[in-house]
Amino acid sequence: MKTALLFIAVASILSVQAQQLQVHYDFRNSIDPDLNRTNFASLTFEYFKSNDSTGSFLLKMQTDFSGENNNVGQLFLQVSKNLRYWRPKIQLALTYSGGLGVAPPSYGYYLTNTFGIGAAYPFQWKGAWFSTSLVYRFSAFPRPSHDPQFTFYFGKGLYNYKIMVAGSLVVWSENRNQGTDFTNGLTGKKIAFFGDPQCWVKVGKSLSVGSRINLFYHTLTNANRIQVYPTLALKNQF
Repeated sequence: MKTALLFIAVASILSVQAQQLQVHYDFRNSIDPDLNRTNFASLTFEYFKSNDSTGSFLLKMQTDFSGENNNVGQLFLQVSKNLRYWRPKIQLALTYSGGLGVAPPSYGYYLTNTFGIGAAYPFQWKGAWFSTSLVYRFSAFPRPSHDPQFTFYFGKGLYNYKIMVAGSLVVWSENRNQGTDFTNGLTGKKIAFFGDPQCWVKVGKSLSVGSRINLFYHTLTNANRIQVYPTLALKNQF
């Protein structure tokens, strides 16, 4: 409930700024039924603002309708703030992510809070924009984990922005033993990553159709395998 109220409040505050709302249909059960009980729709709100002289701000909130009878199954929140009040283009990077979920029939869980601080470097090349960051990541497991995290963002408009290619890749390490019964007895670190390359085709002044490819490794399962789940989506920018 608190996460939903935060979503409404932030969306209201940022209503005068550029933002986008995406509706996705995720086909992961059709692709990988052993690990995914259903296909589902998801709703993603994103807000991004950049200023070369002071840094940038990113807010992402995603609601997955993966619960019983298409009810909300998971809420995810990500906030990134880059600061720059000096001449070098290296920026101070601050990050947060977390969320809540429900597993059938009615088992609640949370997506562990993570906090990061480090450095970011945005740049442009051949008409595309990029941003890289390397931060110290604190994961608030029952047995906390202290790790590096590397993030790479990219975006490029084609044919006068009628086609947009964008996305991100996040790579980090974390403790195998997180202080839970499920991970008890494990040792060492594991490498994990998440990626979401996207392609959008504009069909109206503010409406686009496209797809997002969700990439996971050691994020949804401890198995040593890359999970690839595409979506079919609509995006409205306003």
